[in-house]
Amino acid sequence: MTPAARVQASIEILDQILAGAPVEKALTGWARRSRFAGSKDRAAVRDHVFQALRCKRSFAALGGSDTGRGLMIGALRAADEAPETMFTGERHAPEPLVEADAPRAFQSDAERCDIPEWLWPRFQASLGDQAEAAAQVLQSRAPVHLRANLAKTGLAEAIVSLAAEGISAEAHPACDTALEVTEGARKIAQSRAYNEGLVELQDAASQAVVEALELRPGLRVLDYCAGGGGKSLALAAHQGVQVYAHDVNTGRMRDLPARAKRAGVRVTCLAPDEVARHAPFDIVLTDAPCSGSGSWRRAPAGKWALTEEGLGALNDLQSEIISKAAHLVGPSGVLAYATCSMLDCENGAIIDKFRQDNPDWTDTFRKTWQVTHGADGFFLAHLTR
Repeated sequence: MTPAARVQASIEILDQILAGAPVEKALTGWARRSRFAGSKDRAAVRDHVFQALRCKRSFAALGGSDTGRGLMIGALRAADEAPETMFTGERHAPEPLVEADAPRAFQSDAERCDIPEWLWPRFQASLGDQAEAAAQVLQSRAPVHLRANLAKTGLAEAIVSLAAEGISAEAHPACDTALEVTEGARKIAQSRAYNEGLVELQDAASQAVVEALELRPGLRVLDYCAGGGGKSLALAAHQGVQVYAHDVNTGRMRDLPARAKRAGVRVTCLAPDEVARHAPFDIVLTDAPCSGSGSWRRAPAGKWALTEEGLGALNDLQSEIISKAAHLVGPSGVLAYATCSMLDCENGAIIDKFRQDNPDWTDTFRKTWQVTHGADGFFLAHLTR
């Protein structure tokens, strides 16, 4: 495919997404219909689509409309490329520019920074003078991070193993297990280091949340909102720690047993009706459902799907989850509350409300990892009785 044909394909996919199609479904559907597209073409189109979604508001202003065509025109202008060179109408290229494709001035800071208008005041209140810098980071592609699996290897050994397969990685400052891939990221899934469980794909801040827990042999730890189990595996890599994983939707943990076997660790998966029977736990980690604002670089559609009503519903759910999880913690245990959000209404405000409702609990630790620090945005608090 020519570069212009890739742009046209991206326009068609974006139009489907803007009409309500899930991002992955739209991309997969195009790939199946376009057998002529090679792996580099598919990767390039995917990159175009995700970047357009990260910058949907600003690209729409630069491209004259909130359409797939407008977003791709805006993308080219944002990159200081003349859209006329791609929009020629020749050989599967998009049709030439018209008057309606002219750029317009940004109408607000929220539009320029690609944050929903209703959310911008809360975003600013949560991040203060770092709000604009954080929003600008969310406009770019996220780095690729790996976790060195301590059950099988060390950080230095993992770097050497990856390098032997053409994957360059370096230590990330977030924690002692974190690596940032600087070259060869697309080779990871087929690499020996990954398939033999030496490394796992996991954001550095997500790893740091686990490393911030005081883990030692003999502790019984519950990953209460386990999802796919990334944190469960990181917990289980610590020698002698007994790890249990739970999710209200057990289907999310479907692949966890196979992942644990590959990693050489043991994780016991619990259905919702089994958790109480195994309580109490020394540590209960609740990575609560949230807006995902700290990981919008990876899942940019979530930024535009979030509504004020939806955020309020999430706050109610977060309060419900932390209250339920507290009953599973042993008398001298730790309740760890985490989100991949940068919004205070999902973080500190939830902890403050929980403490107000439960005066016998106190928080002993609070930390925020910002996207400006080179990882996803995360919040973590530790509570004890």
